[in-house]
Amino acid sequence: MATIDEVWATVHALVARLDALDPDLRAKYVIERSVSCKVYDLDVVFVGRLCEEGLRDVHTETADRAQVRLSCGSDDLISLAEGRLSVPTAFATGKLRVQAGPLDLLRLRQLI
Repeated sequence: MATIDEVWATVHALVARLDALDPDLRAKYVIERSVSCKVYDLDVVFVGRLCEEGLRDVHTETADRAQVRLSCGSDDLISLAEGRLSVPTAFATGKLRVQAGPLDLLRLRQLI
């Protein structure tokens, strides 16, 4: 199990990766949505706002009311962010759970 500091570092790396995407690509695929990632083994929920500028206002909360909700373990989140675990594999094996509308899923697929 990773520490909260390791997960925060991963979240910051993901924010930087989204910031580095071509602005035209972000504009094409991003619809403003609230996004959360529940890291269930640390009992923490990271929440942010996905918009054309990237992922903004990331903080932790106890409730998970976002429009797009992800859930995974801390080690799996780090493996996903580092590219050692692919999103389709994580989803198919139950390591990553996603709750979102069909349009959101299609658009997010283009970004990750």
